[in-house]
Amino acid sequence: MSELSAYVDIWWSGITDFTLLLEELPQEAWATPTDLPGWTVRDVAAHTAHLEHLLAGGRHDDIKVVDAPHARGFMGEFTEQGVIARLSRSKDELINEIRESATATHTAILSDGVPEGTTPAREPFGSIGWTSRTLWRNRPLDLWMHEQDVRRAVGIPGNLDSPGALHSINYLSDSLGLVLAKRVGAPAGTVLRLEVDGHTPRGFTVNESGRGEELDEVPSSVDVTLSFDRESFARVAGGRGTADRVTISGDEELGAKILSAMVVTP
Repeated sequence: MSELSAYVDIWWSGITDFTLLLEELPQEAWATPTDLPGWTVRDVAAHTAHLEHLLAGGRHDDIKVVDAPHARGFMGEFTEQGVIARLSRSKDELINEIRESATATHTAILSDGVPEGTTPAREPFGSIGWTSRTLWRNRPLDLWMHEQDVRRAVGIPGNLDSPGALHSINYLSDSLGLVLAKRVGAPAGTVLRLEVDGHTPRGFTVNESGRGEELDEVPSSVDVTLSFDRESFARVAGGRGTADRVTISGDEELGAKILSAMVVTP
């Protein structure tokens, strides 16, 4: 199985996980605020419907965005337009749009084959410079993170051992070298050990050129160790607030700086 085929399979299973969760929620739960500023559970569902609609070749509605301070920049406004365009749609209509759009995309991939990773992504994602690898690596992450947004909002934790969960934690972890070197500005030779429950520990360092890189093996002596459970790591790295369950061992000041700089996805 190719790398992109694996990503597509994880995305496809995530569609099922997300829509089944939405189906089981009572109507009143859809108005519950999430960790995402300005968005309720319903808005998260509408956003997902918008992206799956675009991925399937659907049209984007260019709507004026007003009174939405959380929609910052071009991408924030673009995303908000997809939510606004679906304000009149019912719970069932949003769930059906996600499923029908995803099914159309999945059927096309089964027919045409998974694209090469270096080819431009489907529009409109290709127009922002994404390759097919970037697109299909991001879709499972986005789905699982939004599923967790909904779960936290309504008090239904779970699905932390799914393919989407494993993919998302590994993906988010990949950026720790960049965080250590560029955002924190740690000196060359600094070593970070990352421990997330259920995952093999990973080591990151700053090389002599000042660039962050992952180590093939985690040395026995490191400057700082950050230890998380899976849900806490996803919250911090995904920009969903601070972690209640994280342990810093070693250089606590350095650990605190890394924690404050490790958001890698909005």
